[in-house]
Amino acid sequence: MRVWRPDGEALLLAVLTFLVLLLALWPLLRLLQEAILPGGALDPAVAQKVLTARSTWNATFNSLDAALWSSAISLVLGTAFALLVGATDIRLKTALVFGFVLPLLIPPPITALAWTQLFGPGSALLGALGLAPPPGSPNPIYSREGIILLLGIQHAPLVFLTVRAGLRQMPAELVETAHVFGASSGQALRRVVLPLLAPAMIAGTALAFVSAIGNFGIAAFIGIPARHTLLPVLIYQRLASFGPQVIAEIAVLSVLVAAIAIVGVLVQTWLLRRNDVATLEGGGRPWRVELGGYRLPVEATAWLLTLMVLIAPLLALVATSLVPAYGVRLTAETATLANYVEVLVNQDVTRRAFANSSILAVGAALTLMLMALPLAYLIAWRKNPLALALRPLVDLPYALPGVVLGVACILIFLKPLPGLGVSIYGTLWIIFAAYLARFLTLALTPVLAGFQQVDKAVDEAAQVDGAGVLYRLRHVVAPLLAAPAAAGALLVFMTAYNELTVSALLWSSGTETLGVVVFNLEDGGYTVLAAAVAVVCLAAVLAIVGALQALDTRYQLGVLPWTA
Repeated sequence: MRVWRPDGEALLLAVLTFLVLLLALWPLLRLLQEAILPGGALDPAVAQKVLTARSTWNATFNSLDAALWSSAISLVLGTAFALLVGATDIRLKTALVFGFVLPLLIPPPITALAWTQLFGPGSALLGALGLAPPPGSPNPIYSREGIILLLGIQHAPLVFLTVRAGLRQMPAELVETAHVFGASSGQALRRVVLPLLAPAMIAGTALAFVSAIGNFGIAAFIGIPARHTLLPVLIYQRLASFGPQVIAEIAVLSVLVAAIAIVGVLVQTWLLRRNDVATLEGGGRPWRVELGGYRLPVEATAWLLTLMVLIAPLLALVATSLVPAYGVRLTAETATLANYVEVLVNQDVTRRAFANSSILAVGAALTLMLMALPLAYLIAWRKNPLALALRPLVDLPYALPGVVLGVACILIFLKPLPGLGVSIYGTLWIIFAAYLARFLTLALTPVLAGFQQVDKAVDEAAQVDGAGVLYRLRHVVAPLLAAPAAAGALLVFMTAYNELTVSALLWSSGTETLGVVVFNLEDGGYTVLAAAVAVVCLAAVLAIVGALQALDTRYQLGVLPWTA
């Protein structure tokens, strides 16, 4: 009698489908259920209470205001910088691009903390230079304008990356034709280049808008002291102040945040359809402009802006971490490493946070690398229809604001797991589950790019020889794709190590992460200790960036934004 055995590829696909649905779809469906059916029964009173509250619409207006203005700043900065490095002959482009993209790699809480330490009467850096404002002067960053500025700078690299990609596809012949008909360089830019780049500019601005809507780190660090509440902060304050009994109201607020983000994506789609005539075909020489005698002043201006926007705030953060108390002037006599000793040696909570963040980041990186490799294999080489359909689902938890995923995880894990009777609420496992859902796309993207660069004939040859799918994945695919898989794992580690938006809602005593500790120390008035933790976190990010750079240099992966 013949015994039926499931096909290895079908079994692998079934397992991956289950995991993706579990991580990506279940949390969002559970969130919708709680918003529409609070407590399991239809009760429109909860949604009505939330949607008629003045605080809800104040926070909604503030979020829309911040997202719209900051995305406009991101559009201007990102497009200008893309044109500068993508269409001119300036030198040291790689270093300049790295400096511009670095804010995207630095966690938003550290960005906010660095900027608050740059300005204000207590600035250790300005004090050391004798430029500190008079005592009692307000810090200009603690304002609506400060939130908008920081969000615009934080997300400008998103616009830059999309516009630069579009610029690389634009043939020089189009601009040269405009010159033949008498158009000046300025006229060619306005009438040819910018209209052709419109789809990329729209896509990048939409990314910046959605990212700004869900940004918790900057909204909390700047908005709470400034009494300027945005929706992610309102959700955090409701949960922290009133506990799980208002979970249905928080679910409604989370759906509101998600709806705003989705509307932003739909508007982007509509605008792209209206600009479909500007689709770039590529294939020709890329457009280049010789700056001539203007090159040196343009380069000096670009580096000066990079210094002002990136280097100065980080130097201010380091300076704050070296003084014994906030407001003390940094001199050779007052400089001390006591803050680093305190957070790395003496404080249990910070040492525990370093351990927790390391465990979560390493665990998420390794787990998602193991998931990404077979999933990318089924998508890129096998072209499996179901696997292809899973691709947008993988992107969903990362595309939506992190606060939405955090609330969804609370709803799922607040009670013991069905059939198991085990609760992971209040443990590291709930944060780990949220990280798996949110960062799967980061692990998958470099591996998909790697599969495009490898000839799949090696897999077909192994299949002809009778090798099963698991054997091929282990002995053929994994060795060939080890470098992209490692790059994806490092991206996950770097992002998860300093994450705050999700963990701010899910942490409890004993499960603090580094982002949570930085936020709590600053919120509690321990600014110099928060700065010391932030500097250590920043050093870890730079070390990971160095490892990614080494991988990219060694294997020519092309997955890094400043070298691609």
